[in-house]
Amino acid sequence: MAQCRQAYSRPVVEGQPIKLRDGMTKQSPRAVVLFSGGQDSTTCLAWALAKGYHVDTLGFDYGQRHRVELSCRANVLDAIQTQFPHWADQFGEDLIAPLPALGVLAQSALTQDQEIAMAEDGLPNTFVPGRNLVFLSYAGAWAYRRGAGVLVGGMCETDYSGYPDCRRQTLDAMQQALSLGMDHPIAVETPLMWRDKAQTWAMAQELGGAALVEVIVQHTHTCYKGVRYERHDWGYGCGECPACVLRRQGFQAWSAGR
Repeated sequence: MAQCRQAYSRPVVEGQPIKLRDGMTKQSPRAVVLFSGGQDSTTCLAWALAKGYHVDTLGFDYGQRHRVELSCRANVLDAIQTQFPHWADQFGEDLIAPLPALGVLAQSALTQDQEIAMAEDGLPNTFVPGRNLVFLSYAGAWAYRRGAGVLVGGMCETDYSGYPDCRRQTLDAMQQALSLGMDHPIAVETPLMWRDKAQTWAMAQELGGAALVEVIVQHTHTCYKGVRYERHDWGYGCGECPACVLRRQGFQAWSAGR
C-alpha cells in the first residue's frame, strides 16, 4: 500500500502559512497555484515553475472523501524539489485552507458516502456546486496579500465531467470579478483548459521528462474513492470511478502515441 506522508520539509499548518524562503521577495513574479495533490494540479504546478514564477501552493480541505490527496501533496512537493533542484528556490508558502462549510452546504458524492451516479440535472453527483468559485475567491484573497497577480488552476473543459465551474467562460467572469473586487488585476491561468488527459500526460513529459511523469504516477492522487493500495501503470486508484477512468484512458492513449 502506498502511503502519503503527512510530514514535509516545509511543514503545513492548517490555516497558518509558513514564512517565505530566504531571498524571496514580494517583488518577484508570483503565482498562487491551486494545488490539490492530483495529476492536473501537479502538471499545472510544473507549468508555473517552468514559466519562471515563484509559486505559493494552496490546497483546500472541504471534507472530501478522497482527502488522502491532501497528505499526498507533501510527497509531490518534496519529490519535485528533489528531482528538479533548479526549481527549488521558486517555492514560497504552502497552505491548506480548511473549508468544512463547503462540504456541508454543497453536499455531493465527493463529500458524502454514496454511489457515484448521474443526477437529474444531467451532471454527475460528484459535482460540488460553486467549488471552484469558492476556491478562486480564497486564492484571490491570498494572492492579494502575497503580491501575486496570477492564479493557476487545473480546470479543463475537454476531458471533464461537465462541471459548469470548469468552463473557461465561467473562469473569465470570475477573473473579472476578482480583479474588480480586489481593485487589482488578477489573471486566472488554466494551462489544461483545452487539453484532454492524453495531452496532459504529454505536457508533463514536455515539462519534466520521465522524472516528472514518474512523480505524477507514484505520488499524486486522483481517485474519487481515495483508494491507494494498488499501483497501476498510470498511478494509484480504484480504476473504476470517473477520475480513474479518465486518468487511465489518457495514460493509455498517450503511451500508445509515444
